[in-house]
Amino acid sequence: MNMPLFLEPVFQERIWGGTALRDQFGYEIPSDHTGECWAISAHPNGPSVVKNGAFAGKTLQQLWQEQPQLFGHYPTKVFPLLTKILDANSDLSVQVHPNDEYANTYENGELGKTECWYIIDCKEGAELIYGHHAQSKDELIALIREGKWNDLLRKVSIKPGDFFYVPSGTIHALCEGTLVLETQQSSDTTYRVYDYDRTDDKGNKRELHLDKAIDVSTVPHQDAEVQLDVDKQQGVNITTFVKEKYFTVYKWEVDGSAQLIQDQPFQLVSIISGEGMLTVDGQSFPLEKGMHFILTADESKFLIEGKLTAIVSHP
Repeated sequence: MNMPLFLEPVFQERIWGGTALRDQFGYEIPSDHTGECWAISAHPNGPSVVKNGAFAGKTLQQLWQEQPQLFGHYPTKVFPLLTKILDANSDLSVQVHPNDEYANTYENGELGKTECWYIIDCKEGAELIYGHHAQSKDELIALIREGKWNDLLRKVSIKPGDFFYVPSGTIHALCEGTLVLETQQSSDTTYRVYDYDRTDDKGNKRELHLDKAIDVSTVPHQDAEVQLDVDKQQGVNITTFVKEKYFTVYKWEVDGSAQLIQDQPFQLVSIISGEGMLTVDGQSFPLEKGMHFILTADESKFLIEGKLTAIVSHP
């Protein structure tokens, strides 16, 4: 039987990053401007490395190609998902992502980028940008060209535990003081609409991608409805946040002992609080906050004990 694959995260420095990944998760981050933890990634811009078992030292990208049985011979050329933790120490750029068809045509065969956010933590009164107020492409273009960002952008108040589904075409941005677990398609394509006229340490502004952003933006904005479904089982509450084309995302809140079934080709698991123990086929693995792992294809039953919260996804 295959064992779970525990993964070493990859860290990305960002102009808007901070130290929350170290302060809250104990990660060894490269600087005080670390914005992203690519926790479960087979993307070439930051592939995770397996830490345990027979495949230790291999990247997830390698395993996807060389050991397809681990993933139930899932029928896509590239590993479909990417799990991140984002530390928005200051505002992220306002951006929008393309769908698969547009990205494939204009971004070298890259996947599109539909994503979702679970708010792990945020400062009091925190907001994020989710959508816009333009009713037509002409109005969108005019408001962007005139820099009327307060008229254009739609702000939403947030609190820890909130969940947002962000389909491709949605103008969006995380704002200052927010720590988020993001589940997304395995893509690194972002079109920046506005970056607050910030400059880097050399005085350069970051590139904007206005023509492509306008091309792919959904107008008028459509709210993606999230209907939570809570399944209370012995030792665990399982909240289903979203079941959509690209991914299904859950929250597991374990308190005690929970016997679960792995009935997917594979599942991505991130422990965001607490600690416990995972037992698979008679082997036990300690779990603690900040760990990320994949339950592979033939782990039909497994046991999780302890008190912890995990965000879980599968394609």
